[in-house]
Amino acid sequence: MQHLNIALFLICLLSSFTRHLLLTSTTATVQAFSSTTPTTTSNSHAATLRILQQGSSPRTFRLWAETDDGTDDDDLIARRIIVEGDVQGGYYRSCVLNEAGRFRRLVGTMSPPDYSSRQAEIYVEGKRKLVEGFIRWCRRGKVGLSQVTTVAEVIEEEPTGLYDDFYVETKR
Repeated sequence: MQHLNIALFLICLLSSFTRHLLLTSTTATVQAFSSTTPTTTSNSHAATLRILQQGSSPRTFRLWAETDDGTDDDDLIARRIIVEGDVQGGYYRSCVLNEAGRFRRLVGTMSPPDYSSRQAEIYVEGKRKLVEGFIRWCRRGKVGLSQVTTVAEVIEEEPTGLYDDFYVETKR
């Protein structure tokens, strides 16, 4: 899975780079694109890209991505996210349910509505990459036309395995 993500990243990078070359020169062709897999002692991935431009010598670019912290995107993790702002309305809660439960396939729950507070707690479990993407979505801050939220705190926790879906109560 990690190899596929890196390959997709490199393809996107390649397409934007060749688009730039095509705009700045009359002819640009990709001669070779090769990728290497990580070794057992290293967690780095590399790819070599060779570009030919009209009237110039070939240029070779070496692209790589490294993860030196030893984490894997498929590790199961859990996070407790404290959000503040316009979080008690049904629209924000529906958006959280859609983003976490339906789009990212995370499991967990969101605290029930408490209209005396402007805080809510979201507990999520899932693959590292999906949970981190959900946290980035929460940090965007704007949901819908007028609801503004902020992430007050993200707490690292151990996955419990108690949830089989994402649960949100929208009405009280």
